[in-house]
Amino acid sequence: MTTKSSLVFALVFTSGTFSAAIHAETFQWKDSNGQTVVSDVPPPASAKSRRSIGGQQPTVISEKPADKPAEGAKSSDAPKSTADKDLDFKKRQQEAKEKAEKQAKEQAAENDKRENCARAQRNLAALEAQQPMATFDEKGERKLMDNTQREQEIERSRRVLAESCK
Repeated sequence: MTTKSSLVFALVFTSGTFSAAIHAETFQWKDSNGQTVVSDVPPPASAKSRRSIGGQQPTVISEKPADKPAEGAKSSDAPKSTADKDLDFKKRQQEAKEKAEKQAKEQAAENDKRENCARAQRNLAALEAQQPMATFDEKGERKLMDNTQREQEIERSRRVLAESCK
């Protein structure tokens, strides 16, 4: 049994050594003298042309470093943090609230306009019916309208009607 155990140990050790050698990365670059250097140590930053050879995925490293995005800029592909999601949610809530308030104000203005139009139509109809109408003077006493006042009120009612019922 000792032989069998030794054989299994030797096979495992050898396969581990080969797999480590397969995954080792090798680099190739030209130094300042123009000499080609091949090593398992990454090249210095001053190397003119660098590339990785061997290993699973050989990569070519360009002479100039890759441009990094500005620190303040975020990648659009990056997932949003909880704080960013919360901020976006609150922003959407505020926009929805402002939109609802604006619609409510527009609806109230439309209702007021409609009500003023109906009131102006009723007032004009009453004035044109030639029924006796009264107004109040400075003392608060009722005073009947004469024909001149009635015509003035009819003209004023027509102007209000034209403005309110567009």
